[in-house]
Amino acid sequence: MGPEQPAAPAPQQRAAAPAAPEAEEPEPVEVIVTQEDFAKLPVKASEAHAGPEGDWLPANMDLVLFAESGEQELQTDLLDTPVTIRATPTEYRWELGDGNVIVTDDPGQPYPSKDVTATYDYEGWYDVTLTTTFEGQFSVDGDEWQDIDGTVEVESAPQEVYSKSLESRLVNPNKPHDESEDPFIPERSADTEGRHDPGATTTAI
Repeated sequence: MGPEQPAAPAPQQRAAAPAAPEAEEPEPVEVIVTQEDFAKLPVKASEAHAGPEGDWLPANMDLVLFAESGEQELQTDLLDTPVTIRATPTEYRWELGDGNVIVTDDPGQPYPSKDVTATYDYEGWYDVTLTTTFEGQFSVDGDEWQDIDGTVEVESAPQEVYSKSLESRLVNPNKPHDESEDPFIPERSADTEGRHDPGATTTAI
């Protein structure tokens, strides 16, 4: 018999690789629309009207105020998530230019309605400025509506109005009367600006 062969080394056993940890599902992202987010959106101003037509009215005559406004929906993305914003007008603040202010939740109606009216005591040019307050709600990716904590205010373009003091005067009955030239409305200048009302108030209606 030949010399004994050395025994083959026993095969080494590999240690089992540790099981990969199960991937955790990412927590859902909560999207909240803040007042600051709301204020950055292009909410359209209400269309302001101050009449009667013609940009003037007699002093102490009703100035009819009304706003064309309505609910608006705007689209945006927050945290890569589509969000719909709903802006609803809730308050209208009319600054009459003479120091008087009217605050109301009524948008008003065109003449002959007198839902929202004002008068001027003095002659002169005035700017009527409307500021509309909007409340907001948001919907994340088509989900239910949620309230936005806070409001935004949007100012409309000023409306120029001339308050005219009308005086009685004698006319020649034999001379044709040109209505287009009466009453005379002056160019707007520093000398034709309307006076401030010393008794100006803020009225809620």
